[in-house]
Amino acid sequence: MGLVHIYCGDGKGKTSAAIGLAVRAAGRGRRVVIARFLKTDNSGEVEILKRLPEVTLIPCRKNFGFVRSMDEETKKECADYNRNLFLEAAELAKTADLVVFDEIMAAVNYGMVPEKDILDFLENRPKKGEPDGMEIVLTGRNPSESLLGAADYVSEICKRKHPFDKGIMARRGVEY
Repeated sequence: MGLVHIYCGDGKGKTSAAIGLAVRAAGRGRRVVIARFLKTDNSGEVEILKRLPEVTLIPCRKNFGFVRSMDEETKKECADYNRNLFLEAAELAKTADLVVFDEIMAAVNYGMVPEKDILDFLENRPKKGEPDGMEIVLTGRNPSESLLGAADYVSEICKRKHPFDKGIMARRGVEY
């Protein structure tokens, strides 16, 4: 079976690392599924990934805004949406060599996707994928001890300095 990667921490680059691995896998003819949680699709990586025939991108089709700004009804709708997004990705994963669950930690931490669903998927994931089995990537901040325990790789990206701290907003083609 393939291995489980976690890219976590408060630094910039978790999604970038996951996308880099996805592009590497696609470049070797591997089938890739990428699901994006709690993110808009206004990002440069989405545009390029759509052009790669080896990559199936499950976009965030509905934007609910920031969780902290949601009322309870919107939170429930967002949770239902994200759980279904996870289930869609898990179904598509049956034919994949690499599956990326981008910002899944936030979805779990905000109660949008049950952690048990993730752990069950990792434990019972399909054994397809050639030649080494299915690789799984989970990104986001604050993974639980259970998720960390299920991982083979854990890479923490630590912020030492960030332009946002000086009031510089996200720049097109660099941060999004």
